[in-house]
Amino acid sequence: QVQLIESGGGLVQAGASLRLSCAASGRTFSTYNSGWFRQAPGKEREFTAAISWTGTSTYYADSVKGRFTISRDNAKKTVYLLMDRMRPEDTAVYYCAADRNTIVPTTRFSEINYWGQGTQVTVSS
Repeated sequence: QVQLIESGGGLVQAGASLRLSCAASGRTFSTYNSGWFRQAPGKEREFTAAISWTGTSTYYADSVKGRFTISRDNAKKTVYLLMDRMRPEDTAVYYCAADRNTIVPTTRFSEINYWGQGTQVTVSS
């Protein structure tokens, strides 16, 4: 079982950087695949980035590839999402996710078993 809590959201200017953190509880978290999904107003929750439990494989949505970097520190039970060169279209509520199964760009949010409460990210132009 895993419990997730996101933090690090806020207001930033276009072109700026922001790092989100997802703190997890549960002794087996290090064996869970993790990821980030985001949901903008009026839109469905969409895949953003994911990382395997070993940290050897990462996946990114085309819209953030080259700008966002996902990483994890299993010793700290934390997953990070570093967002660089942010754009107004990145504005959304960002949710941390975890699952025993691999999370890839085609994974539907309804398939994910564990979710954080979400953290708001707003990018001004």
